[in-house]
Amino acid sequence: MNWTRRLINPVINKEFRLRMRSPRSMMSVLFYVLALGVVAMGFIYLTLYLDQRSSQRFNAQASQMMFYVLSFAQLILIAFMAPALTAGVVSSEREKQTLSMLLTTQQSSTTIILSKLASALSFMALIVLATLPVYSIVFLYGGISPKQMVSVFLFYLFVMLLLGALGVMFSTLFKRTIIAVIVTYGTGLIIFLVTGLLYLFCMGIVQQNMYSSGQPAPGTYSWVGYLLGLNPAGAMVSLLNPTFSRDAFLMYGGSLNSEPPIQLWLEFVLVYSVVIVLALLIAIRNIRPVARRKRKKDGGPKAGQAAEQAQQEVGQAEQPLQS
Repeated sequence: MNWTRRLINPVINKEFRLRMRSPRSMMSVLFYVLALGVVAMGFIYLTLYLDQRSSQRFNAQASQMMFYVLSFAQLILIAFMAPALTAGVVSSEREKQTLSMLLTTQQSSTTIILSKLASALSFMALIVLATLPVYSIVFLYGGISPKQMVSVFLFYLFVMLLLGALGVMFSTLFKRTIIAVIVTYGTGLIIFLVTGLLYLFCMGIVQQNMYSSGQPAPGTYSWVGYLLGLNPAGAMVSLLNPTFSRDAFLMYGGSLNSEPPIQLWLEFVLVYSVVIVLALLIAIRNIRPVARRKRKKDGGPKAGQAAEQAQQEVGQAEQPLQS
């Protein structure tokens, strides 16, 4: 019984009730599954019925391509929904003037931050798991192994954790929810879009230099692959196709079994794990800024004023004795 009380504290219990039992949550799950279902049905329509000249049936190759389309579509939907669910978890409490009441409880800052993050991510994980019936179409025709399905869904959880940690951090740094949401979406845009565009730009420069200077030595690779390792789309492609990392690093020569310096998905996990930890530490530190300011004031100017008042009182007490 004690372990349940430790895991399900009052904060996470309240957040679960508010998120899971509201009609808006039910509608969010419904529209999310419908959106992904429309993508799946649209792909099948374009594959089978749009091209009337082709009599090819839906085979394993088309099923594999459909899995890739669904995976990227769901990654984009996660990028849109995760910041909206987490960027206001603390700032909304501040706007409702309930944050001070929450901080006066026996729950620590770490418990409050992790509980709010866990409740938001659990709802997002529920939405992602609700899309499994859509993915069942892929298993009907083959082309994808259960191991690939599990690895992609674990990758989704990590991306949700990344965006959720950034959203919680900005929610503690900014007082207004709208500002925290905008900054979180801007950071997500940098992670999802700017890193990919920067990779394409640098890759064009490297290839131009390679053609002008001649072929490099066999077995060498380019540093531009590290840029694509910071992009979620590139990391997910390398997770589905391990040979993609060789192409991303522009490996020259060597055997077919030669490995790149690092797999893109592994670089993504390692780099952004550090970002997640730092974002959570910043959020935990900044959820109680008033208490830190009071400590600084108590140790600084107030201590000096108290010393001056004590000296004045001593001086006033000595004046009657001298007279």
